Amino acid sequence: MVEAITATYVQEDADWAITVSGHGKELTARAPGIIAARDRADQLVEELGGEGRNTVVHLINGSALDFTSTYMTARLTLPKLPPLEVPPPGSVPKQQTAEKAVEKPAEKKPALQTGKQLPKAVEEAKPVAEPAPEVESKAPAKPARA
Repeated sequence: MVEAITATYVQEDADWAITVSGHGKELTARAPGIIAARDRADQLVEELGGEGRNTVVHLINGSALDFTSTYMTARLTLPKLPPLEVPPPGSVPKQQTAEKAVEKPAEKKPALQTGKQLPKAVEEAKPVAEPAPEVESKAPAKPARA
């Protein structure tokens, strides 16, 4: 028969206290957030050992549903970011002005030497031959039929 391992989570301020019990043992730990607490619980389950695959029930306030809801909310919630600053039209963003101040003056590239010959593999373009002028026929034009 498979014995279930129980992982119980209790929030204490910003941290979580974790208690993992099973196989006649009980291990405890703390973690800074529910996601880290879930990862730490997995590590404690491995320390407990046991034969084969372990079934772990994660509980908050004695409820697996409360744990699942809290854990999934934390996983799917975007982190809080500072509001985006939109500069007024025509102004230069701070980042661009700072980058320009840090840039080094442009280094001058050496001028190409003149008078060098092209390698023999490169041929100069040949001038295009002009088409021959059209020769006018001296035969009279045929009258159009009506």
